[in-house]
Amino acid sequence: MRSRRSALLLAAIVAVAALGAGELYIQRRGPPPRLRDIGPRQVSNQTSQPLALVGEHFFRGMTLSVGAPFFRTLPVTVLDEHHAFSRLPADLLLPAATVEAAVPLHLSRALGAPAVMLHLVNDRAFPDLTSLVATPDGTRLWAASVTTDELVGVDPATGSVSIVPAGDGPSALASWAASGQQWLAVAHAYSPELWVCDGRTGARVRTLPAPANATGVVVDAARGLVLVSEHAGDSVLALSLSDGTLLWRAAVAPNPKALAIAGDVLVVGSQQSGDLEAVSLATGAVGPAIAPGPLTPILGGHTEAFAKYTMGGKAPRGLAWSPGLQRLFVTSIGPNIGPNPERMEVSMNGGVGVVDVTKGTFERHLGFGAGVPQGLALDDARGVLYVADIGTGLVRGLDARALSRDDASARTAPLFTLPVPPPDGFPTIRPAQDFGVQGRAGLEMHSGPQALALSPDGTTLWVLNRFTGTLAELDVRDARQGKASVRRQVPLLDVRAQTERRLGQLLYFTDMGRSSMSCDACHLEGHGEGVLFEKTRPLRIYRSPTVRGTRDTPPYFTPASTFTLEQTVTTVGNRNRYFNPRLDADEVRQLSLFTSTLTLLPNPFVGVDGAPPVQLALPDGRRGNPRAGMLLFEGRAGCAGCHPAPYFSLDQDIHTRGQYLDVTTPHVFPLRPEMQDSTYVGMPAPALVGAWDIFPMLSTGAAGLRASADGKLHVSNRFVLREVLENYRHSPAPRVELTASERDDLLAYLMTL
Repeated sequence: MRSRRSALLLAAIVAVAALGAGELYIQRRGPPPRLRDIGPRQVSNQTSQPLALVGEHFFRGMTLSVGAPFFRTLPVTVLDEHHAFSRLPADLLLPAATVEAAVPLHLSRALGAPAVMLHLVNDRAFPDLTSLVATPDGTRLWAASVTTDELVGVDPATGSVSIVPAGDGPSALASWAASGQQWLAVAHAYSPELWVCDGRTGARVRTLPAPANATGVVVDAARGLVLVSEHAGDSVLALSLSDGTLLWRAAVAPNPKALAIAGDVLVVGSQQSGDLEAVSLATGAVGPAIAPGPLTPILGGHTEAFAKYTMGGKAPRGLAWSPGLQRLFVTSIGPNIGPNPERMEVSMNGGVGVVDVTKGTFERHLGFGAGVPQGLALDDARGVLYVADIGTGLVRGLDARALSRDDASARTAPLFTLPVPPPDGFPTIRPAQDFGVQGRAGLEMHSGPQALALSPDGTTLWVLNRFTGTLAELDVRDARQGKASVRRQVPLLDVRAQTERRLGQLLYFTDMGRSSMSCDACHLEGHGEGVLFEKTRPLRIYRSPTVRGTRDTPPYFTPASTFTLEQTVTTVGNRNRYFNPRLDADEVRQLSLFTSTLTLLPNPFVGVDGAPPVQLALPDGRRGNPRAGMLLFEGRAGCAGCHPAPYFSLDQDIHTRGQYLDVTTPHVFPLRPEMQDSTYVGMPAPALVGAWDIFPMLSTGAAGLRASADGKLHVSNRFVLREVLENYRHSPAPRVELTASERDDLLAYLMTL
């Protein structure tokens, strides 16, 4: 018996040794495990999601039981008795009309313990059409729904629709012609694949290796390049179109999204800095940032008189290059107006900017004074620029030649402004008589023009309508004469299964009061968008935070003024409209519902098991051990006192939320401080979950941005987490010094939250 026990003990020792340093924690006996919390508490079923488990007495070999309606058992990676991780599969399907389900979670050997509830948002049944391209010969149109993993093909001659499965999260499309064929490229948000498809059938021909987290794609067929932007590493990659070989990779400004080929360069737009960057197609060399500044004229809209206080740009939403005019056109919510003597704080003035890429200058911005411009299409031969306005449901046609001239003709009125109506019977957020009166947007705001595609002969413009799930065909033969009309609308996908949530989406993106303001204007696609001079009291420069995951971290604003999402959307929604009209109870409910379903993106830096890896490459080229960083975070570095798991914020728990601290970070951004309100009552400890994708940081945005002598903001540090850790770290034990290696480990852990 003793020899058998000795053999078993020896086997156990060998097994432990085989795991190596930093590997799984083993517990054979002891009290049952206790699951206290999970992070995140709410996730999307759109793709596979990592989960962090918080509790006690974890042991190797335990499993996670996912209850009704799925009844699954998932493996768990255990690091020690307090830290374990798992990953939800991507096939947790719910009935189409279900917006969200509360799913009970239990640990093995603890089935009698109270369940921890996971809230699963049903994005798999919420189509969201965000991308549109036409084949170069105009014989096929393709749209992509990023949530439902579908490509929708349309034959423009007949209006027939075909649906083709895509990969995990089709996020961007491009088309080109080569060897007598039409081709389609599909980039994905959640799988490291770029699909090359037959442009007429959508059938996948080959798969190229590409980064996951792709945000944009364009193809340069003449050079044999496919160019992909991605926001996990904030870079653009040039791949060989034939075999996917990586030719170069360029580090660009945070969260690159909008792309356009402009001669010999690729222009990349940053969502979180508002900059444009020109990247050499030959070498990947990145030129200086291009953004509006104090010398950039604003033509039209209420911010025209404040152009000299411009501190930078806002997120480029659409780009169009004109070879004939040698100009780049860019849609945005307008130049970012900073501190000014008049204390004008509403800087949204959606319109079109004009950029000389060769000189690196932002020449002017034409403000519409209303709406949120989105996609662009350019008829270079006839000099007509088409603009989709998701905020008001309009399509505008502009004289591109006049707009690009440096004289009075640049202040050009639209050639035409065309409403794109929703289909008959489509639900509305208010009674029909409330629209198109007292300066409000019309019923067409329910359509949501998102993206545009132009026929090869320039006579037909197709409009992808995000809210109604339709494709509108516009007759633009006489656009230069100011004439355009809607010929027909083709239904693409059924978007009405979750009607209340769909109307909430519409409220989030639209501009009923024609103020140029919407929730999306400051929080693009639910995420952050740089900094703004705002908030009335105290009025100063603030970082525009992400909305994703904030359902679990009230209160909101500083000082706290709203304590629920319902209070927040009431306050912000009414202000966005200038109370024209006030949100009614149905609108508050719908907008709150949609906002509450904006979940955190899955972290791309954890392993396939959901756990932090043993080693992680940091954005600045160094390496760290996230697991060692986790122990530092909770131990000697003293971070967990203000940033406890699973959201790493005191606001995650009703018993600790609402604490406002002064941890010696800058109170005011150093740009015209005399024009800012320096009143300071402290700041809440921000949630660190999702910190890998936050830029800039600190309440002022001072971590990551700096102001130059001319008053423009510039990206000072792309790896903003390091700047925060090394320049602004605060803990109850501030005298604790970390070695360079320890700082790398801690940063690596923060990247996995």
